[in-house]
Amino acid sequence: MNFSLFFVHFTWFSVAIAILFPTLAGAATPPKPQNSSSSVQVPDYLNPNPNPLQFPTKPGEVKIQKTVSITLQQALELAQRNNRDLQVAIFQLERSRSSLRESQAALFPTLGVNGNVTNSGNGFTSSSSQASSSFNGSAQLNYNLYTSGNRQATIQAAQEQLRVDEFNVETQSLTIRLNATTQYYNLQQADEQVRINRSAVENAQASLRDTQARLEAGVGTQFDVLQAQVNLANSQQLLTNAISQQQIARRQLATLLSLSQSVDITAADPVELGGLWQPTLEETIVQAFQNRPELQQDLAQRNIYEQQRRQALSQLGPQISLAGSYNLLDRYNDGVSVTDGYSAGIQGSLTLFDGGAAKARAAQSKANIAIAETQFASQRDQIRFTVEQYYFQLQSNLKNIQTSSLALTQARQALDLARLRFQAGVGTQTEVISAENDLTTAEGNRVAAILNYNIALANLQTSVTYRASR
Repeated sequence: MNFSLFFVHFTWFSVAIAILFPTLAGAATPPKPQNSSSSVQVPDYLNPNPNPLQFPTKPGEVKIQKTVSITLQQALELAQRNNRDLQVAIFQLERSRSSLRESQAALFPTLGVNGNVTNSGNGFTSSSSQASSSFNGSAQLNYNLYTSGNRQATIQAAQEQLRVDEFNVETQSLTIRLNATTQYYNLQQADEQVRINRSAVENAQASLRDTQARLEAGVGTQFDVLQAQVNLANSQQLLTNAISQQQIARRQLATLLSLSQSVDITAADPVELGGLWQPTLEETIVQAFQNRPELQQDLAQRNIYEQQRRQALSQLGPQISLAGSYNLLDRYNDGVSVTDGYSAGIQGSLTLFDGGAAKARAAQSKANIAIAETQFASQRDQIRFTVEQYYFQLQSNLKNIQTSSLALTQARQALDLARLRFQAGVGTQTEVISAENDLTTAEGNRVAAILNYNIALANLQTSVTYRASR
């Protein structure tokens, strides 16, 4: 049996494929993703375990070992890097890229080769004839010349699905960024409430000491002492609740950032204005319409339904394909050279009647188009309302910042005067307690105004985020 000749024939077929279709291998190779590097430095110990199936079974594995202060930019970097919803969206995008490459394969002909080596004879007990060996090989070529638009519609539908998933990744990224920003501001709010309530406890303790000293000096009353004690107890209770809310805010942000099981975080950035918004309301609305990925995603989904309608109707049109084959036969040791042959032809088909199935599928796609258009209009109106809502909140909180800053200054002055009046014997302990409570409220109002402004600003910035062209 001459196996060397078989490998010569097989190699010939491989070389023929490479000569006829040199671009097929390149078309099937996916592009390598580009790795993006961030300028924000994040400690490695904040990152979660790379094993997504990690399942802690011991208390020590979930015990908080350290608390780390992080900035808002570090929180955003961790959110983009570790968020699992974004990772799923990226995997879906990669799947759509592969689906597009699959549909684009219809632009090329399909080529297949096969071969076999056989040995045949009359039987092991017969000696009337000798066994013979032969090689038989063939190559087949098929290509759809005309599909009534089905091939192009399939490719365009895959392209639109890729755009949908690209916009989905962008939407997820914007949502995650907004959620991380909002929860970071919530953590700042919780931190400030702890600070304010701790300051209130210190003021209440100072007032209690003053009233006790006055009682011992014979110029105070037991009623003033009791008032101061009640005020201190109330302040301590508010501080305890604030500390609890602070712990919850820390864990909520840590969960969003998918941090390590043994690390807790606190906000490192001071509470300050996040910036000013210069565009008018009308300019902001137009920018949101132009840049929001949700609207482009709805349009891409509408285009998918349109291509599906074309695919359905293409089944009623003619289908024309090209088919060719080449055969090679060599019987060893028969004194005859290799024999070969070929065949080529064009095949055509036309569906005369399918019971109305194709038109029914087209009607379904047409209804889906109308649904997508209606959803686009609803999304557009919702985006406008969201922009208006946060724009108005931005303006009101900016005014609240000015008002609360002035009220905070006045509350501090009022507390100083109330204490001086009480020490001079012309004021009451009730006035001091009231002034302390007013100061605590003023500090909380100012912090709330600043952080509410920053949250509204973050929402507006998300609404008009620039979408890089693809």
